[in-house]
Amino acid sequence: MKELIARIRATLGNLSPRERLIVAAGGAVLLIIFFLVTAVNLRSASSGASRRVEAAEKELRAVQVLRSRYDEIDTRMASVEQRIRSGPRGEIFTTLETLARESAVTVDSMEPRTSPASDDYRETKVQVVLRGVTLAQMVNYLQRIESAPQLLSIKSLRIRTRTDKPELLDVNFTVSSFEAI
Repeated sequence: MKELIARIRATLGNLSPRERLIVAAGGAVLLIIFFLVTAVNLRSASSGASRRVEAAEKELRAVQVLRSRYDEIDTRMASVEQRIRSGPRGEIFTTLETLARESAVTVDSMEPRTSPASDDYRETKVQVVLRGVTLAQMVNYLQRIESAPQLLSIKSLRIRTRTDKPELLDVNFTVSSFEAI
């Protein structure tokens, strides 16, 4: 290394003052270019880091929103499971007939439907058919089903007006009941 420095000094010593000025100016330009390139690289790296931080913060906010939704759904699920476990047991057909009588509705037919098996709960489905009911009777009956002590849930609902009496409705719906196994 000492030899290299000695050679450079000897070479610079042999140059005329004008040549030394040109070499010094070239060295200064190279030094300025080096600092500019380094500054641009540092700024680019800093900008990239800022973008990564912003992206990470955005992802964190999305995860927090998802966590909040999960907690809300988990709380609602726990409430439904508690209602299933603590709710009264009973035959869904009997409950639906009792609620129909209370609503002054005559049930045309009730048919059981199959439902997929679950490890924790047994779902019982019943297809209910009402013929020639008023809107008020239907709403009253459906409201009683939804607010019954036994956990009942209306899964599907079809309403048609009658051609012979347009003020009356034919209604088909499926009601589900759940029991813990």
